[in-house]
Amino acid sequence: MSHTVGDAREAIAGSAGVLVCTGAGMSAESGVPTFRGTGGLWRNFRPEELATRAAFDRDPLLVWEWYNWRRRVVLECDPHSGHFTIARAQAAGRARLVTQNVDGLHERALEEVGGSGGADRTLALHGSLFRLRCSRCDYSRRDEESIDTTSPGSLPECPECRHLLRPGVVWYGETLDQEVLGKAFAWATNASACLVVGTSAVVEPAASIPRLVLQNGGAVVEVNPERTPLSELATVVVHGTAAELVPEILGEEP
Repeated sequence: MSHTVGDAREAIAGSAGVLVCTGAGMSAESGVPTFRGTGGLWRNFRPEELATRAAFDRDPLLVWEWYNWRRRVVLECDPHSGHFTIARAQAAGRARLVTQNVDGLHERALEEVGGSGGADRTLALHGSLFRLRCSRCDYSRRDEESIDTTSPGSLPECPECRHLLRPGVVWYGETLDQEVLGKAFAWATNASACLVVGTSAVVEPAASIPRLVLQNGGAVVEVNPERTPLSELATVVVHGTAAELVPEILGEEP
């Protein structure tokens, strides 16, 4: 069955608040690379070899060189119309956001639209490239400055315990923040509508969020250029890109 933007708008019409779930496809039109495959290699390393606690403990300078490069690449990218539409909906209290992305584009869009209070309506399941956290204690801070990777001694240290600061992202083998995940599940349980944009719908536990909305009687609208495992379950499936379709579905002109 082929669905339209009108079907998608109707599915979320009347909802007091839409839960928006985004994945890597949300950022594709902003030019954020996946850092995978032939074009995504960095000095012949795979992400799986660098995005681990073991790699950081073994060679923190190498890991920080990679993340510092990633941060610079992402800062050259800008939020697109889809990001801004979601941000305005958040600022107006019409949407909550759960994202798997670590690129900070949602946060930047929210700041640009002046979304005071909107930050309380955003959950970044996998953390952020632009947050530093201590490798030992609970200290963390937002940071967009370039990291000094001249030598191991130049890497950032925790001001509280003097251990090395690390990227504020969830690495392979690590569990998601249980408080953040619990809040995401609570939002899903109470959501009457969910807009899923640019996700593969296979990465758990994020993939369970729209399914939880469905289980509790809510409508799920999927926006993706390709079919996913969620497509068979979603209330409405619209094929296309985030920048094109999100503004139309959430009530704005493209």
